[in-house]
This record gives sequence, structure tokens and C-alpha cells, in this order.
Amino acid sequence: MPPSTRTTRTTSAPGSRTRPSPLLLALGGYAVTRVIGLVVLAGVAAGVGKDGFHRLSGRWDSVWYVRIAEHGYGYTVTLPNGDVHSDLAFFPLLPALERVLSAVSPLDAAGAGLVVSWTASVVAAWGIFRCGEHVVSARAGVVLAVLWGVYPTAFVQSMAYTETLFTAFAAWSLYAVLRGRWILAGLLCAGAGLTRPTAAALVAALGVTALVTLVRDRRLPWRTVAGVLLAPLGWLGYVVYVGVRESSATAYVEVQAAWGNSVDGGVALARFVAALPRPAALGLCAALALLAWLVVLCVRQRQPLPLLLYTVGVVVLSLVGAAYFGSRPRLMMPAFGLLLPPAAALARLRTRTTATVLAVLALASAGYGAFTLLGSGPP
Repeated sequence: MPPSTRTTRTTSAPGSRTRPSPLLLALGGYAVTRVIGLVVLAGVAAGVGKDGFHRLSGRWDSVWYVRIAEHGYGYTVTLPNGDVHSDLAFFPLLPALERVLSAVSPLDAAGAGLVVSWTASVVAAWGIFRCGEHVVSARAGVVLAVLWGVYPTAFVQSMAYTETLFTAFAAWSLYAVLRGRWILAGLLCAGAGLTRPTAAALVAALGVTALVTLVRDRRLPWRTVAGVLLAPLGWLGYVVYVGVRESSATAYVEVQAAWGNSVDGGVALARFVAALPRPAALGLCAALALLAWLVVLCVRQRQPLPLLLYTVGVVVLSLVGAAYFGSRPRLMMPAFGLLLPPAAALARLRTRTTATVLAVLALASAGYGAFTLLGSGPP
């Protein structure tokens, strides 16, 4: 999945201490955050007499992916109010990988889903590090990868969900664009489009970036054109598949609407906030204000256009839908560009201070993850 990267050789005097490479620090730091999350989950689950591991691969969306992997599409659930939830709302790449891996290994589909998700999480952290290194510095890239691992809903990165797989495709697609490798970027974007509907933000980011290039340079290299044409094929291909299967051009939209995932421009969010008790509403408004400020910081940081457009696109798509509100922080997690301004700020501090801040955030994220996973509602 990742493009080839440059390797550098360093020599050191005999007896001198060799420092770990920034990439090793990024991946090692990220892995530590996920291990902390799993250890805290196991400890809390044991304390309350629940099976924490089962919640990583055997509940909520994970169950739908496993069913698709084992039986293909075609399963629906009719709710008491008459709404019909179809498995066509779930994109095909994760269940396809679960099916393949379970066929060639002793794992069942649920276990295969965890292996795919965990592997993709490391690949995603690698791509995030590369983006941060390219835009700011290697040190900021390390902090950025670790910050993504301590995101409040980072516990989802340990679940058999699609967030890590999608973020891996997105991060490497953006890095390919930043390096001018448009065909690779388009292919990776197509992979993202087979993973989550949020790929629309990535497709748009690549398209608008190419359009700006055309206006600025009065020309567009054929590789850029090819990348832009490849980018939407995954997302568009699945939408067409659903339409053909259901014999309706609007079938995909209807399937998502039945799940409550229609786009309403933020009306559902406004109603949700208005219905909350005043203290909770004020707290949520403060969180939304912080989110808006992070977007402003991304603009002031002068992030590269494709990264900025992708980040804003993911945030907007997460807020303008009528979906279950509790899932919105999770839906925004692939927008790792939001973390680049704080990563750059932390990278300027002393190493010990930065490590302390990240350790505290890792413990807080792990505690929140255990609380959420052991609760009754989906993440």
C-alpha cells in the first residue's frame, strides 16, 4: 500500500549511541498507545465482569462486516418502526479481506477483521508520519502519528472497523499527491472508496487540487489527469453496484437514508444540541468551537491544499449528516490533518515534556475507550 520511501544511512563513531530513526519512534510510539488502550480495556473489563475482547470484533458494525464476509450481501433487518436496515450500507473491502484471510488461515472472519484493522492501523500511522514529516518536520511527524493514536475515539483503531483501513489509504494517497505521484494517489484513493463513503472527501480533495493546478499552470500533466480519473472508481463502482443490484439509480442513497445517514446540512446536529440540558449543550458547543479553531489553525499553518481540503471535507461530512450523534467523533478520526497544528506545537517542546503530555493523553484516551466499549451504545 505505501509508496516506496527513501532510506538514509548514518554512521556513528565507535562507542557512540545511535538514536532510533524517526519512523521507528513514530511506529513504536503509536504501537505503545494501542497496547495501553488494550491493557486498560482488559483490566476494566475484568473488574466489571465483561468480555472486553468480544467488543472489539463481535458487536455493532463488526457483526455486519463478518456477516458479509461469511455470506455475502443480501441481509436486512426490519426494525419495530418499519425501517429496514440493509447490509448494502457497508462498503465491501474490509469484509472481502476478512473472507480472504479467514480462508487461508485458521482465523474466523471476526479474528481476520482484527488482524486487518490492526495491520492497517500501523500502515496508517506510517503514512500519517510521512505526511507530517513532509509538511513540517520529522519530529512533528512522530508526534502526529502518536497523537492520532491518542485521539479520544482511538479505541476504534483496535476494533474490526474500517477507520484504520480507510485512513491508511487516505494518508498514503495524500502523501503520494504531495510527492507528485498522481497515479499512485488515484489508485490508493480508489481503495479508500471501496472502504468508506467518506472517500468522497478524498476524491474531492484530489479533484480540486488538480483544478487549481490547471488554473495556475494553464496545463495539466497526463499523470495528474489519470490520477484524478482513477480516484473515484472505488466509491463510484460500489454505488453503481448497489444501484444495479436494487434496480434503482438512487438505491445507495435510499439504503443510507434508511440507516438515518441522509445529509441534512446539520439540522439533526442543531436539534440534538438544542435538546440537551444547558450544561451539556454548552459543553458540546465548546467542543464544536474547539473543532472550528483547529480548522482555522490548519488554514493558518498553510497546510498543502490536498491535505487541507481532505481534512475539512471529512469534518463537514461528519457534521452535516443525520446519523447517530455518538458516532460523529469516530467519523472525524480519519481527518488527521486536524492534529498537525498541535503536533507542530508539541514538537517544539523538550522531549521529556512532549513525552509526558502524550503519556497523559494516552491514559485518558484508554480510559475513555474502556468506558465507551463496555457501555451499551455503539461507538
